[in-house]
Amino acid sequence: MKISIIGDGGWGTAIGMLLDSYGHQVTMWCPFEENRELIVANGENTLFLPGVKLPQTMRWVTDPAEAVQGAQAFVLASPSKFLNRVCQRFVGLIPRNALVVSLVKGICEQSHRRMSETAQEILGLDGIAVLSGPSHAEEVARGIPTAVTAASTCEQRALQSQKLFNGALFRVYTSDDPIGVELGGAVKNVIAIAVGAADGLGFGDNTRAALITRGLAEVTRFGLAMGAKAETFAGLSGVGDLIVTCTSRHSRNHTVGERLGKGEPVQEILGSMKMVAEGVGNAAVIHTLGLEQGVEMPIVDEVYKLCYEAYSPLEAVRSLMSRDMKSE
Repeated sequence: MKISIIGDGGWGTAIGMLLDSYGHQVTMWCPFEENRELIVANGENTLFLPGVKLPQTMRWVTDPAEAVQGAQAFVLASPSKFLNRVCQRFVGLIPRNALVVSLVKGICEQSHRRMSETAQEILGLDGIAVLSGPSHAEEVARGIPTAVTAASTCEQRALQSQKLFNGALFRVYTSDDPIGVELGGAVKNVIAIAVGAADGLGFGDNTRAALITRGLAEVTRFGLAMGAKAETFAGLSGVGDLIVTCTSRHSRNHTVGERLGKGEPVQEILGSMKMVAEGVGNAAVIHTLGLEQGVEMPIVDEVYKLCYEAYSPLEAVRSLMSRDMKSE
């Protein structure tokens, strides 16, 4: 198949490499000419996936029309904060009934809608599948065995996505709960900041396990309030993605939290990073939605204060540990 991947970040690049290895013709869309030139010249995405040699069969273009020409499947791989603007550039270029799969993890900061909803409306599509799970780009690009979930309310679209991405080292399960799959991928980034902050403070395994476990409870409560299914959060896109994002050296959100825990200001941290840490922007959105839905989310609330109210990490710890006693 001819496949168009919209976005040149690490995750989009890794998925492009995966699909190229299956024999598909992959065209990668880059928003900036300077990065396209670097990639073509070096044979490596030095900004977003350094150290990984790219196959010469992958095409890199900056013109949206050229990126989608002749494509039979489309993959959205932009950071969540830019997806709205990116989709505007592709209006009218993608067939309404095309297979479109979103890799984007987050919630729209303007509309507070899920990323697939945002893209579907802007692009005028019949539907979008979502792909999520514990899947760091650095490992997928190097052929490390990985398992993820493809979700859609349309069974055929979920099965098409599964067939497209599944391979010897990349196992894909299906789900009919895109709400849960997307929300699991968004909220876990906020919880990972909390875990990183605890690690930055020098705490240990007990604290990390407590935050991950109670974080999963928050993810689940939030998801149920938003219309997801509880069982989704026990799967790859729920607890699976939460564990890997909270514990991995590849996790940008954990890194942000760790640096916060060591006392660095959030703007200084973000200014030094080439790639986007989705959890910072989504902390504000999820905090607001949690209040609107009446969902108890104490860890998310403390991360919001760390990122937006100059709250100290030790204050956040005291606040969490001194909450009223309750049953689990």
